[in-house]
Amino acid sequence: MRLPTKSRAAWWAVGAVLAFGLTFVAYSFIGTLVLAVFVYYGTRPFYTRILRRVRSKSVAAALALLALTLPVLLLVAYAVAIGLQEFNRVRDTADLGLFEDALGPYLEFSDIVADPATVLSDPSARRTLETALDSALSSLGTAGNGLLHLFIVFAAAFYMLKDGPRLTRWVIRRFGDDEGVLVAFVARVDDDLHSVFTGNLLNAVFTAGIGALAFSLVNLIAPAGSGVPYPALLGLLAGAASLVPVVGMKLVYVPVAAYLFGVTVLNNAPLWFPVLFTALAFVVVDTIPDLLLRPYVSGRNLHVGLVMFAYIFGPLLFGWYGIFLGPLVLVFVYHFADLVLPELVGGVPIQPSGVDPGTDPPDSAGDGPADDPTGTAADAPASPDHPPDSDPSPSPDGGVARE
Repeated sequence: MRLPTKSRAAWWAVGAVLAFGLTFVAYSFIGTLVLAVFVYYGTRPFYTRILRRVRSKSVAAALALLALTLPVLLLVAYAVAIGLQEFNRVRDTADLGLFEDALGPYLEFSDIVADPATVLSDPSARRTLETALDSALSSLGTAGNGLLHLFIVFAAAFYMLKDGPRLTRWVIRRFGDDEGVLVAFVARVDDDLHSVFTGNLLNAVFTAGIGALAFSLVNLIAPAGSGVPYPALLGLLAGAASLVPVVGMKLVYVPVAAYLFGVTVLNNAPLWFPVLFTALAFVVVDTIPDLLLRPYVSGRNLHVGLVMFAYIFGPLLFGWYGIFLGPLVLVFVYHFADLVLPELVGGVPIQPSGVDPGTDPPDSAGDGPADDPTGTAADAPASPDHPPDSDPSPSPDGGVARE
């Protein structure tokens, strides 16, 4: 049944309103959603291998996300433990009068909690309590907002791992063409996004190794009392910090360099060691991996220069999430210009690299399950290594098949 003209116009208006609403939501959470896409591609190789053994997509997705986050959590926990140990050592051997002045309001607040009756009789105590509570509520609000966005990231990545193939098949069925252009476009974009975002993780791992090795080696020639504290740990933290856009590993080696300069001045030691450490950290650990290694491991199917500029201009244009959004935009623009634009501009017939619309698109670097975006293989029997991706269905015992 074909809708009348007026009804079609009304439905187009409804569709425009819905599209505007979705665009507004996506724009409001663009950084969170792009980070979720990065986590999805980073965990998909783990998910694929786990799925072949546990047979439950929900369990496999949860374990894959845990496999990615657990090493980071362990590294952060170890770093916090070392930091607390060093703080206690400094507190026992140095004068912390400056820190006590900075912590004065909080110490006063602890006195108020110990004696609540003073709040009713002392106006200054009430003001101190109100200030401390406002600061605590502001900190809790910031922490809660960060945890909410982190939850959205992992929830979105979880459902992309679990239900992404089903969504892909739905899009292909609704908007696919007989020539298989959409199938080819989706396959190419998926393959390069896998390469780019997995390359980000590989870059962090390589950078962590380079940093741990470089800091440990330079520590061998350090003057007495001026060495790098915990060089291997700082190198690992520098690798993890390389995932942070714009500032990256400067969060690690800049404070360490400031510490080394301070120790050198206090001990009247030569300045060559902190200068050497700063130059080594900036050139060998920071600049070379970020400009040479990251584009190489992230853009195997793209021009290395394009990927490099995507990583440079992305954060400059979009902010902290630009390191993920820049390469994503590059991948979409590149394959649109390569596959679709010649036909739109010059009338050249689209050649989707021989992809048959009735076949599966190539999987990303051989890491993902063989999904069938066109649905032609939906009725085929499931192989032992690839369980069917279908809706939950009643099982012989009256339950629901595991999802």
